[in-house]
Amino acid sequence: MTTFPIDLSAYKRITLDPAVTTLTDEQRAALKFNIELCRDAIVFFTATGAARGVGGHTGGPYDTVPEVMILDALFRGNEDGFVPTFFDEAGHRVATQYLMATLNGDLPAEQLMRYRAANDKLPGHPELGLTPGVKFSSGRLGHMWPYVNGVALANPGKTVFCLGSDGAQQEGDDAEAARLAVANHINVKLLIDDNDVTIAGHPSKYMGGFSVKRTLEGHGLTVLEGDGEDIDGLYANICQAINTPGPIAIVNKRAMAVGIEGIEGSTHGHDVIPVDAALKYLEAKGHTDAVAFLKGIEKPKNTYEFLGSSDKVGANRNVFGDAVVEILGGMDEKTRKDSVLVVDSDLEGSCGLAQIRKAHPEVFVSGGIQERGNLSAAAGFGMEKGKQGIFATFSAFLEMCISEITMARLNYSNLLCHFSHAGIDDMADNTCHFGINNMFADNGLDDGYETRLYFPADANQMKAAVKAVFNDPGLRFIFSTRSKVPYVLDTDGNELFGGDYTFTPGKDEVIREGSAGYIVTFGDSIYRALDAVERLKQEGIEVGLINKATLNVIDEDMMAKVGKAPFVLVTESFNRRTGLGSRFGSWLLERGYTPKFAYLGTHEEGCGGLWEQFPHQGIDPTGIMAKVKELIG
Repeated sequence: MTTFPIDLSAYKRITLDPAVTTLTDEQRAALKFNIELCRDAIVFFTATGAARGVGGHTGGPYDTVPEVMILDALFRGNEDGFVPTFFDEAGHRVATQYLMATLNGDLPAEQLMRYRAANDKLPGHPELGLTPGVKFSSGRLGHMWPYVNGVALANPGKTVFCLGSDGAQQEGDDAEAARLAVANHINVKLLIDDNDVTIAGHPSKYMGGFSVKRTLEGHGLTVLEGDGEDIDGLYANICQAINTPGPIAIVNKRAMAVGIEGIEGSTHGHDVIPVDAALKYLEAKGHTDAVAFLKGIEKPKNTYEFLGSSDKVGANRNVFGDAVVEILGGMDEKTRKDSVLVVDSDLEGSCGLAQIRKAHPEVFVSGGIQERGNLSAAAGFGMEKGKQGIFATFSAFLEMCISEITMARLNYSNLLCHFSHAGIDDMADNTCHFGINNMFADNGLDDGYETRLYFPADANQMKAAVKAVFNDPGLRFIFSTRSKVPYVLDTDGNELFGGDYTFTPGKDEVIREGSAGYIVTFGDSIYRALDAVERLKQEGIEVGLINKATLNVIDEDMMAKVGKAPFVLVTESFNRRTGLGSRFGSWLLERGYTPKFAYLGTHEEGCGGLWEQFPHQGIDPTGIMAKVKELIG
């Protein structure tokens, strides 16, 4: 294995004592050396993720290195005075956890060069028990401070730190955590990186009036504010926080990715640093071996050729926005403003809402990182007949909105939701960001206001589905994947959902006929199952394929068709415990149908990487074919 090209053994293991609130010249020099060393390392190994196409996040971990270096020296100076864990409520700062695990001897430095790659145990968010040296699991913003309150209560007499961010502080969980910490005098110290950057923009521009400092003071916290790049001021504030009992927040102002040319202060710093920017940075620092390694990385490619679908691919998550823009374009401006409200949760570029904002800003609201409130606002707009709200975020966050979805249903809201990044495909962020419990959206009663769940198979069907359900009353949830997917073809090689195809809500569709039994699936599992079907046919096993794009409505005609078949196999990327397969067998039995039945789904923690998640779960074509052969004996 290639040696890590930056010498981490040069790290200076100093100790600091918070009773001494000023740094010596030697301590200051050591901290500055460590900061530069670690920032260089973070730029390098996160850039390997950019080079491999698995993404990652550079700016957040890069920003907070000064705080982490000081904490590391404090932990070393008084092991009994602290819980020595770098708890972090911004899960995308995972590079911090991996770097510190390496510096503490738990993780080989060379493994860092496989950042976010499949099966290398370095996913895009920290997972306890998966990566050596990682001491907690984190992921969704704003979830760690409430948790750390409990850690502090379990460790009386010790100081507990939580690294925060201005983005995470927008989440409602943090407001609750602040109130609990103040009311119970919990000895937790927040180190908040306030860089005025989130994924889709700058909070100072899209959330006028919001101040991290004033908000926390309103909850009763003592707040210390300073320049995060001023090492002496930062250290003094940390010492003051340690020496003052109870909850304290230190708000550290700095530009995102400070010192990285072309990235500093921009939203681009939130994500992984582009390879060209990393090369420029590393070349300026004299890291020639790191530059050579980055230049030599080849982006892995899935060379598997899927039968039954096109070489051309489409991004369903973007097509959602394109379809909505087309529909809105057919209205005059007054009708648009009167009847539609689109609310974004800082993910406009990932969920297709950016196209809507650019085309029709008059109906668009940048809602920031507060999914529960944003969904409810969109639902409230859609309370009146003839009006509807549109809301979008990642599918993993649907679980956070269940109560708000119930209230929207009880208030007869007309709400169209797009939850992208559903399932597991291309999810290097891994388990915490898997969107696998989406069936929870349909949590009403049988006589409740209508709820429909849709997961189109390709970009053609996505466009058709949006157009078909746009004006329907009730709650409509449309799911898409992070990955691009190929177009499904008919037996003549034409695009099955192209041309004059129209989507019929509630109706299942035959993709291929078969006498041996049927596979039932949806979304990005369609083209994988179709490949399995085509290969099985080559072996003389005539298996059919059904597209169940409406997930929560029973198509009685199709149920009768597949119920009389020798077997039914449901395959999906949703959670095996809560997905379509967990209920499809009951639907069959309730109607007196008794084919052999089985279901495949996501059932274990992820492996990182991109398409590799499917074979890891056994739901790729190979896994599907093996299960079919098991069913037919």
